[in-house]
Amino acid sequence: MRKYTPKDNVQGKAYYTDRFWVAPSVPRSDVSEDAHFAALLEKIKESVAVKESYIQIGQMVVHIHPKDNIAVLRLVKEQCDYAMCTEISAVDYLAQDGEFEIFYQMLNLKKAKRIRIVTRIKEGQAIESAVPLFNSANFAEREMYDMFGIVANNHPFMKRILMPDDWEGHPLRKTYPLQGDEAASWYEVDKIFGKENREAIGPENRDPARIDRYDTKRFSRVGYEVPFGADISAGEQKTEIAYSDTLLANYNKSSKQLDERR
Repeated sequence: MRKYTPKDNVQGKAYYTDRFWVAPSVPRSDVSEDAHFAALLEKIKESVAVKESYIQIGQMVVHIHPKDNIAVLRLVKEQCDYAMCTEISAVDYLAQDGEFEIFYQMLNLKKAKRIRIVTRIKEGQAIESAVPLFNSANFAEREMYDMFGIVANNHPFMKRILMPDDWEGHPLRKTYPLQGDEAASWYEVDKIFGKENREAIGPENRDPARIDRYDTKRFSRVGYEVPFGADISAGEQKTEIAYSDTLLANYNKSSKQLDERR
C-alpha cells in the first residue's frame, strides 16, 4: 500500500485560486502541413466560402457559413471518402457571442482521417437537417434539439428524444440550473400525484450525492434499518449485520482486526 499523503481538506478549497485564469487552448497548425488535408480544403473552397481552417489534434477543422452545411457534407461524403458522420452536436456560446456552435465530426475509413465541419447560428435560427445524407444524423439532431433547442429543418421526426415532450427548458444550455429549475423539481410530483398534492409531498431532490439521515427507506444507515414509515424520533435500534459464509473466508468469524474496525 502506498504511503498516505494528507490532503489538507482539499474538498474545502476552491478549484482555482486565480478567478481570471484562462486555460490555454489546444495548439493549432496550418493545413498546409498535411498534404491530404490541404487538397481537401482546396476542394471545399471551390464550392463554398471557408471562414477559417486549421489542424488541431491531428484533424482538420473547417469553419463554414450555416447555409453551406449540406453542400459541404455532401461534397466530403461523395467526393472525398468521408462516408461516416460519427457525431453531430452543439456548444452554447450564447452568453459569450450570442450564438450556438454546431459541429459535424466526419471520418474517412480508407485513410483513417478525421475532419470537423463547424458552423455558427443565432438563437432561434434553424439549421438544415443532415438526415438525407446520414441516417446517423436522425437521433443526433433530435438530441441537439432536446438539449439545446436547435431545430433542424426538414428532419423527419423533430421531437425530443431524452426528456419528456412537455419538459420546460433545454438542459445543456449554460443558463439551465445544474439541479434543474422549479419546473423540474415538481415535474414527476405533478404527473404522478397532481399539483394539488405539492404541499403534502414536497419538491423532488435532484442531488444524487445527498444522504438524508431520516430517509425512511434507511438506505444510508447500514445496521440501523427500520420498517418503512417507522417512527424514529426516539432513535433506532442497532441490527447486527449477518455476513454470508464463503469457501475462502468466513466473514461471521470474529477476529481482532475486524472487531477493532467495528
